[in-house]
Amino acid sequence: MFSPDAPFTSASAIPVPGRYVVVFDTQTPAATGRFGVRATFQDQVPTMLQSQGFSLDTYFARLGVAVVDGESAQLAELGERCASARMPMRVVPELIYHVMADDPAAADFQDTDELTWGLQAVRAVESGYTGAGIRVAVLDTGFDVGHPDFAGRDVTTKSFIDGEDVQDMHGHGTHCIGTSCGPRSLPEGRGYGVAPEASIYAGKVLGNSGSGSDTGILAGIDWALENDCHIISMSLGADVPEVHPPYVAAGNRALELGTLIVAAAGNNAKRSAGNPGFVGTPANSPYVMAVGALDEQLQIADFSARTLPGRGGQVDVSAPGVRVYSSWPAPKLHNTISGTSMATPHVAGVAALLCEATGFRGRELWAELAQEAQRLEQFSIDVGAGLAQSPPPEDTEPAGEGQTCHE
Repeated sequence: MFSPDAPFTSASAIPVPGRYVVVFDTQTPAATGRFGVRATFQDQVPTMLQSQGFSLDTYFARLGVAVVDGESAQLAELGERCASARMPMRVVPELIYHVMADDPAAADFQDTDELTWGLQAVRAVESGYTGAGIRVAVLDTGFDVGHPDFAGRDVTTKSFIDGEDVQDMHGHGTHCIGTSCGPRSLPEGRGYGVAPEASIYAGKVLGNSGSGSDTGILAGIDWALENDCHIISMSLGADVPEVHPPYVAAGNRALELGTLIVAAAGNNAKRSAGNPGFVGTPANSPYVMAVGALDEQLQIADFSARTLPGRGGQVDVSAPGVRVYSSWPAPKLHNTISGTSMATPHVAGVAALLCEATGFRGRELWAELAQEAQRLEQFSIDVGAGLAQSPPPEDTEPAGEGQTCHE
């Protein structure tokens, strides 16, 4: 079992002092059924936490994860209680995460007057699908709720940052929401949204500074699952090469419930200097789809992280992530930036179109995204399955008028 006294070895990720993430039942024992054991464990967890003096405010029963303030003795006693109940438990430091945007001058390209190059690359417009009936959660720095490009849209918001409302004072979240679910056409200006009729769930899990911790991110995932969102998009990360157990549990539980989580692979590479980087957390969870960034020539972006050996840690699919034009909080309204953050909402939007077209959810949707991706003449360790592609109308049938994805 992890000792809470063990030193945290990552050179760049920052732990929250005195805060730990406790993961219960990270692997459901197959011998006793997929759900029976999990339910038994979840029934015991609140009592165990309270008996050791922990608050239940940040226990996420759907995920089997708790975030606690605790000392070594408390956590050790909790570990003994879990061991006596034959309940698997992992304890790791709570980490700080950041937006995954990069230098906007990373490449030079031209959008058309009508569409961004990203929409052209993922073939969103010609697919004929719009994401109607699909719920997309974007967990980021919030959203400019008064943005004129989103007037009349179905938007649900919630902030998980203490002392801050959902209004995006950073810009990153509004940009990512624009790419995944913004308009494809505007009376004056170019369209930039892959799934313009999807329902938007904007969860503020990163503060106005652009940073946030496991507590807010896990709460946001839990909220998205509570609202039965089909896709969760997270353009955030920490440069930790080790797989972080909370997102193994959360990603696996999301897939079980029919929800696909996509996350930014990371911007820690500098390929021009011989450093390919590595996929960080939460994207390195084997149950979270990691997204790499491509430039306008469909080459891997200089900053886009590479696959690590072992389970998890791989780039699963890629999308436009260099000089991406999208929405931005007022008064600017639009901005062009780069990063694996910008690639991730492209994939979330494509996933919404595929979900609408096929009715697939969870693992089936993951498989469809990988299967339909455009293969690229580059190593899979860089681009995964290739460039995410929207469903062509001749190959698939819509789920039906007024119908959402199958449960």
